[in-house]
Amino acid sequence: MPEKSGKNQGTRFQKGQSGNPSGKPPGTRARVTVLGEKIMQDNADDIVKSVVEAAKNGDACAMRLCVERLIPVRKGRPVKFDLPAIETPADIANALGAVAGAMAEGELTPDEANAVAGVIEFRRRAIETVEHEERLRKLEERRPGENQY
Repeated sequence: MPEKSGKNQGTRFQKGQSGNPSGKPPGTRARVTVLGEKIMQDNADDIVKSVVEAAKNGDACAMRLCVERLIPVRKGRPVKFDLPAIETPADIANALGAVAGAMAEGELTPDEANAVAGVIEFRRRAIETVEHEERLRKLEERRPGENQY
């Protein structure tokens, strides 16, 4: 058996150059996935009937599967806590302070506090956009004609 000298021993492709530069077309799915979906689709009615029958006969896993499909697990919960009105940029700091306080007191989980802070950020952007538009309108009123194309 010949020993390798560490140099390129006549490989078909240059280093760093793919043998298939364009790759698979976008959206191409694996054959196994397509086959699995076809089998499931062809037998969907029988599978569903079997699972429902198993649930009726007391199979806990089948029951859980059926219930999860009928009543999906909720991804969040309504949260109630005192949040000051947000009308100006100055109100943003007070609102974020209220969120942090509610989280510190256990009224909100950190994930819930993060979600509420995200809503407050959307409100901040809306206020900022309105203020910029108002400032621009006032500048244009002061110097009519200068901003014309």
